[in-house]
Amino acid sequence: MAMKRRTASATSLEPDPIYHSLLASKFINCMMWSGKKASASRIFYGALDQIRRRMGENTKVIEVFEQAIENVKPTLEVRSRRVGGATYQVPMPVNRNRQQSLAFRWIIGAARSKKGRPMHLKLADELMAAYRREGEAMSKRENTTKMAEANKAFAHFAW
Repeated sequence: MAMKRRTASATSLEPDPIYHSLLASKFINCMMWSGKKASASRIFYGALDQIRRRMGENTKVIEVFEQAIENVKPTLEVRSRRVGGATYQVPMPVNRNRQQSLAFRWIIGAARSKKGRPMHLKLADELMAAYRREGEAMSKRENTTKMAEANKAFAHFAW
């Protein structure tokens, strides 16, 4: 498999203006729909304000956010591999960039899947749940890891 070049966002990404965090600005970019960065930023900062309100004023919310992402990152995943007419689910380690993008995708997807409330509240709920190692995004990670563990027998097909 050929190595992919780094994306433009990886080389020209500016830290976010409030917390000066590259991770936060990457997350805002991933959350953005149709180029509406202002809306994505408003939702993200609204979610962090909500977390601050719930956890206490002296909470470092950017650390809560970073820990939530860290908790959701998967270490193993299964990949389909065809060997002699049969398709095997082969457990493979996940590289760092993919870990981050999967964590973002799972948290944003979990927040979007909940209905009937403003997005910043849903995102705040999901981030706090991930920080406490619970919630939809964490269960997605657990399922991914369980699948990899269950298919350990096919690990010798990983090359």
